[in-house]
Amino acid sequence: MTKHEQSLSRLGATDVTASPKASDKLLPTCLSERRSIPPKLLTEPGPNAEDLKTMLDAACRSPDHGALRPWRFITIEGDARGQLGEVFASARKERDPDATTRELEAERRKPLRAPLVIAVGASVTHDHPSVREIDQVLSAGCAAHAILIAAQVLGYGGIWLTGSNCHDPNVKRALGLRSEDSIVGYLYLGTPLKEPPVRERPNADHLRISWSLSESTATF
Repeated sequence: MTKHEQSLSRLGATDVTASPKASDKLLPTCLSERRSIPPKLLTEPGPNAEDLKTMLDAACRSPDHGALRPWRFITIEGDARGQLGEVFASARKERDPDATTRELEAERRKPLRAPLVIAVGASVTHDHPSVREIDQVLSAGCAAHAILIAAQVLGYGGIWLTGSNCHDPNVKRALGLRSEDSIVGYLYLGTPLKEPPVRERPNADHLRISWSLSESTATF
């Protein structure tokens, strides 16, 4: 059984080889059971070239008002992870001259926590007549989520992390982005060592309002 078939089996498929559409039937389950895997629970192997392409193809189906295709997928693996760690440390030193040796070393280690890191960016078109900058950033966020869903379906684990390195102009420049572009997050991807503890999720009914103009405005 392939890794993909094993993943589908864990998600509840009774015969994962019977139909090429087996994964389609499991999509609601994949969404409702999506979970983040902490970096300390991620190990080799990371996604291979074929699986990575599948993930990025899924990301390219994200909502994209104006067909601007703002997404940028910057993949960092192998020795490049250490190079990115140096970029993080240098940027931290620039932001915070008083940063300790320990804090700078922590920056260097960040990209080493998973076999593959994807920096998901939004190369923003400014002053578009109908598509706001936030629309383009939100589209990149949808793309990041699609990558995580596809990774889980393929048997990998991942987590979406943000922080100062998403906003630092020196980091953006090192990754080939403009200072006005956005990094919506870093996706850390690998093979889960084990399943993380189940996290309590909100009841969607408590977050839903059925609205009509004839009724008074409800508040959460």
